Amino acid sequence: MQHVVIAAVLAAMVVHSACARREAAAPKPTQPNILLIVSEDNGPELGSYGSRWVQTPRLDALAGAGVRFKNAFVPQAGCSQSRAALLTGLYPHQNGQIGLATWMFGLYRTDTPNLVRSLKSTGYRTGIIGKLHINPAEAFPFDFERIPGSNFRREGLDRYARFAGEFMNGGDSPFFLYVNYPDAHRPFLRQVEGLPRVPVNAPDVPPLPYMGLDSPVLRRDTADYYNSISRLDTLVGDLLDALAASGKAQSTIVVYIGDHGADLLRGKRTSYEGGLRVPLIVRWPGHHLAGQVRDELVSTLDLMPTLLEASGASPVPGLQGQTLAAMIAGQAPAWREHLFTEYHLHSNHNYYPQRAVRDQRYKLIQNLMPGRPNPGHAFTIAKFVGPEEVADAVRAAPQDVREAYETMAVPPEFELYDLAEDPFEFRNLAADPRQAGTLEELQRALHEWRVRTLDPFLDPANTERLRAEVEATFRDGAYQKPEFWEYPKYLAPE
Repeated sequence: MQHVVIAAVLAAMVVHSACARREAAAPKPTQPNILLIVSEDNGPELGSYGSRWVQTPRLDALAGAGVRFKNAFVPQAGCSQSRAALLTGLYPHQNGQIGLATWMFGLYRTDTPNLVRSLKSTGYRTGIIGKLHINPAEAFPFDFERIPGSNFRREGLDRYARFAGEFMNGGDSPFFLYVNYPDAHRPFLRQVEGLPRVPVNAPDVPPLPYMGLDSPVLRRDTADYYNSISRLDTLVGDLLDALAASGKAQSTIVVYIGDHGADLLRGKRTSYEGGLRVPLIVRWPGHHLAGQVRDELVSTLDLMPTLLEASGASPVPGLQGQTLAAMIAGQAPAWREHLFTEYHLHSNHNYYPQRAVRDQRYKLIQNLMPGRPNPGHAFTIAKFVGPEEVADAVRAAPQDVREAYETMAVPPEFELYDLAEDPFEFRNLAADPRQAGTLEELQRALHEWRVRTLDPFLDPANTERLRAEVEATFRDGAYQKPEFWEYPKYLAPE
């Protein structure tokens, strides 16, 4: 029955997409241009978000002239998963991009409606600079493509703004330009092409607080993570200068987000706030109330309905977000009480499905394979920090931090956190009888969301079937990339 319902929803979406193509009209005079900027692997560690250790004057100025969202989140803390959700308006378990594109994970269906197709149907020129990182790439028919790889070596960083200017000045039709920068992805490079001009040094900065640990390696990584963000800020400034030089800044919506949190302990590849919370800044000339700071729980899933509304494109059925237009204009629309996120895997090394819900104070994580070691925890420590260094740092940490790392290593079914008292999620309150009411309320909200969104992992057999499929790729002492995955056949309808 579940697959029948999913099939009906997807069929309606496909029909809508086909109709939109047939009914494509000439551009409306009032259609704004759209510049969507995405950075790699960084949370809200910006000056405008309160960071003392990073220099981000251009992004801070953008926030001051626009709208800054304090509580913005991605649906899953992974590159491909976050980007596919952004461009389809669907959770990863709905669109199929549950893991990295480089490990052959991809959309269930090539014809899944997406932002690029919708904007093209209403007369937009569409361009992408930087990586797409979603399978299949042909599902996103950009007119203009430059620097298609990840560029983690940070080569030719001046090209991003140069190519952007070329595209912006390439015609009179409204444009949608999607710019994807390599910073602040690993490797954390202290300085590239003289940027940042004044790097910060490891002895001068404490590790990010949500790690709860201190060590020389963590200080070095934190310092160069900040240096990567400062370099990113300069590059975004160059991009905004190119927009101003085009003469189109006052007719262009600018959106800036990170694709998920930092690749540090308890960040990327987790369901903790350090992985899910991102910066979100919007400048919408003629529509936004400048200088706003919004506290509502928002998701990057909200961007597709927002931009469709702004462009005048036809609504897409089944989108999971809500338009931010009224909020950006300074109004107080009715808004969500609960925000939902999820995790599946990143590469084949770290399959550990989770579901999560939070309100303005409390956060609940449900681990779908409780009591089993979480391979992602060991993967991150072994690949980036070192087991001995982490073990020494954990032994020196306070008791609640030590217990938090034990919870990460072998999670229980439920983790409950009071984010007002414990913003870094060190103390699991799921077994505290004083929190029984909160636990029950969030469990109910999470289950209802999973039913409403037709979560295939409600069936434990699917959880185990995908685990077996992933483990079958472990051959000759290492995980291998498969030629294709079978999971679309049992997680999505035929």
